[in-house]
Amino acid sequence: MHTNRLFSARKFLFSLGAALSLLLLAGCDGIVLTNLTPGSLPENPSQIYTITLRVTPKVDAIEKSSITPYIVVDGQNHAMTKAALGEGMYEFDYQLPAGRDELAYYFLVNYNLTTNGVTHPEEAYTEITHAKIVRRYVLSLEVNRGPVGARVSVLGRGFTPQDVISLDGNPARTVFDSPNSLSFFVPALAAGRNYQVTVASASGNSPVGTFRIDGSNLSVSPTALTLRTGETQTISFTIPNPAPPGGLLLDLTTDIPESVIMPEVVVPQGQTTVTINVQGGHPGNGSLFLKGYGSGEVTVPITVTAK
Repeated sequence: MHTNRLFSARKFLFSLGAALSLLLLAGCDGIVLTNLTPGSLPENPSQIYTITLRVTPKVDAIEKSSITPYIVVDGQNHAMTKAALGEGMYEFDYQLPAGRDELAYYFLVNYNLTTNGVTHPEEAYTEITHAKIVRRYVLSLEVNRGPVGARVSVLGRGFTPQDVISLDGNPARTVFDSPNSLSFFVPALAAGRNYQVTVASASGNSPVGTFRIDGSNLSVSPTALTLRTGETQTISFTIPNPAPPGGLLLDLTTDIPESVIMPEVVVPQGQTTVTINVQGGHPGNGSLFLKGYGSGEVTVPITVTAK
């Protein structure tokens, strides 16, 4: 009799331990919650973002029909619905309140666990997850190669007038076209190689892609200028091929800025020649410089004398 009681007690303890072990397994590893939502969500006009969860039961004691997942945001539980992506997939469309650019949430899943014929309500939950709303992102370069001075568009979303485009860290002249488009003029860098294009702003840098600078020749007429103060002469620049869409900027500089008065030089789209007026200022001797052409730089000597 004593032996039977001891056997029964041991059997009871064994059964209880097995049940507890199964219960702990179900609560920890028995059901797996996998967040399939990226940490960065591109902004959309409706400000509605889909949060996706996969629930995977690992033990047969979990009643699959009882699985009820929620997403918890700002202390409120929102029931998730089954997604068409596959079994165990759930989703919820969250409307982000105005003025917020980040979403903090966690998942809570209620389910029933049956052990030894007894059903227990259980729950599993995840840690808090943060998702950032990306208000600016870059889609692509309009083209991936061109000569110095070519105007190139960058397409994307969330651009601002403060954005600056650079090639391998070399700032390019940047034009804000719209929140969905920026343009830059290819700076006077070495031709025949690729450069990494980046959009820089106060919020950080965004990679755009690779751009190759092609070599190009240019002729100037006349090859030197001599004029008096107040006098105006013309100078023409000719490129071998028609200027690309947006025109071709000739980044003309001088070492005697007080002596030379001249406008910006842009070869119009589809044309090969541009002519500008150069006016004499204070007397001085120096040159006009145009980088990125021929052997690397075109130099035009200029002399300005007094009246």
